[in-house]
Amino acid sequence: MRILIIEDEKAAAKRLTSLIQQVIPEATLLAQLDSVKRSVDWLKSNPAPDLIFMDIQLADGLSFEIFEHTTVSVPVIFTTAYDQYAIRAFKVNSIDYLLKPIDAEELSTAVGKYRSYHQHQSAKTAAPDLGQLQQALQMLKRPEYKVRFMVKVGEHLNAIPVEEILYFFSQAKVTYLQTASGKHYIIDYSLEQVEEMVDPKVYFRISRKYLIRFVAIEDIITYSSSRLKLQLTHSTDNDVLVSRDRVADFKQWLDR
Repeated sequence: MRILIIEDEKAAAKRLTSLIQQVIPEATLLAQLDSVKRSVDWLKSNPAPDLIFMDIQLADGLSFEIFEHTTVSVPVIFTTAYDQYAIRAFKVNSIDYLLKPIDAEELSTAVGKYRSYHQHQSAKTAAPDLGQLQQALQMLKRPEYKVRFMVKVGEHLNAIPVEEILYFFSQAKVTYLQTASGKHYIIDYSLEQVEEMVDPKVYFRISRKYLIRFVAIEDIITYSSSRLKLQLTHSTDNDVLVSRDRVADFKQWLDR
């Protein structure tokens, strides 16, 4: 199986490549392209791959523009950070979509759909329908992240803008937000729910207990060969540790 990856985030492309090699060891990775222009040029000058993994937001525009400049006659699996409900429209014409961060099980399922589709469909039906894809694209919106959290202070409700929130943390099954002014408040969400509500470029889930932003970090200490310990602003917790399985992703998030 000859595969083309169209993805402009180096970390995401590296992870996808690793997962493909794990799930499809027989696959040949033809190229990894990071823009509409490079993708169009490559597709025009090279034999068609068997399958394309394609992100939507590229360095120079939306990947849908690729279809406007060249014929894409092979199945596509979209890899995207877009909202999972809006993206369902694409499933009419694409093999599947993988919502970031991708895991091996989801990739395996998508590849299984491709193999089944490839066996039972003609080359004509395997090609994306440009008109329907364009309609689906119009339905897409970037995820709308929360801009404020409402907290109760006595008998009053106060709005805390996300720009003032250094981190969220969980303690005794209660979730709190910590502000830059040194105050913390209880919120009516789990940390898992909050993680879906805030921009992952701004906040990172370092462990089951903490979801932090970069400006909250006062110091990073090597805790062991595979762990990191953080000192956070206004925190009295002396054991703020980055989970072992999140250290690599955390370092990539830091080095953006």
